[in-house]
Amino acid sequence: MRIAQISPLFEAVPPKLYGGTERVVYSLTEELVAMGHDVTLFASGDSITSATLAPMRDQAIRLDPSVKDWVALYNRMVELIYRRKDEFDVLHFHIDYFPLSLFSRQRVPFLTTLHGRLDLPEFKEVYETFPDAPFVSISNSQRKPIPRLNWVRTVLHGMPANLLTPQPAKQDYVAVLGRVSPEKGVDKAIRIAARAGLKLKIAAKVDNADREYYETVVRPLIEQHDNVEFIGEINDAQKPEFLSGAHALLFPIDWPEPFGLVMIEAMACGTPVIAFNRGSVPEVIDHGVTGFIVESEDAAVAAIDRLGELDRAAVRATFDRRFTSRRMAEDYLDVYRELSEPATPRLRAVTG
Repeated sequence: MRIAQISPLFEAVPPKLYGGTERVVYSLTEELVAMGHDVTLFASGDSITSATLAPMRDQAIRLDPSVKDWVALYNRMVELIYRRKDEFDVLHFHIDYFPLSLFSRQRVPFLTTLHGRLDLPEFKEVYETFPDAPFVSISNSQRKPIPRLNWVRTVLHGMPANLLTPQPAKQDYVAVLGRVSPEKGVDKAIRIAARAGLKLKIAAKVDNADREYYETVVRPLIEQHDNVEFIGEINDAQKPEFLSGAHALLFPIDWPEPFGLVMIEAMACGTPVIAFNRGSVPEVIDHGVTGFIVESEDAAVAAIDRLGELDRAAVRATFDRRFTSRRMAEDYLDVYRELSEPATPRLRAVTG
């Protein structure tokens, strides 16, 4: 098939450090190319791909302080893709609501995977304006705020089987990976590790939007507890050693997490996850197999005492069965083919 993948422009594909959506787009694009499809990736010009790269600007927005209005860049991108729409059998967007108005008025099959939270009233208004536009969710939980959209499928994220693998390491700490923000519960992770008597290593990005939370909540806790090491952002090459050396990944979130890519990154390294029961967590973690799903800090501390019950080889085996990019690509190809069939009926919602 001739497939267009349309990525956000905030990070390169793949992202140099933090960047969830762009990382998923990269995994999907590379897998589709490996399966023999003709893929064009619309992304920033500093992206690296085996597909045909259609650069929408020279570099990722995050790296360009001169950008004052990123919405203008997205409107331009959508128009440029529209002019090339007839080159493709299907167009797969990962840029929220931006393509909906224009692409709902043309005949080439398209779909939008929604990667973020949907529990804001503005999102309900804009998405329900397009009742026939096909959407893919990244967890069934993500759909709850707007259940009556034309959800064609849930496709759980995947990543390359050999990108992150278990490394020989002595486990002597628990880990936090990703981004420092109130909804990610880094302050809770610090308290959980301290109560369990374990060292905590935090490999996470601090956005400007979360700087106040870091300075007023997280930093004082780090200074108060001598068991915490703040590492900062790490790249994919650093993740296997970091995650393999952890007893568990702590994921004490306090928001409706749409997926949580860091959970499957840990699983790829054979590392169990202790996660709060929010959002997608029950769809990603097999309780008692790949980790423990808990309701509180007390329960998280108790779960740490039970980590010896889990088999790290079984954690990795579950990743291989459920969360590879090949499985993700096959799920999306099913959707592409169904959307490309003439007179396609509304697709049933199934979990990938």
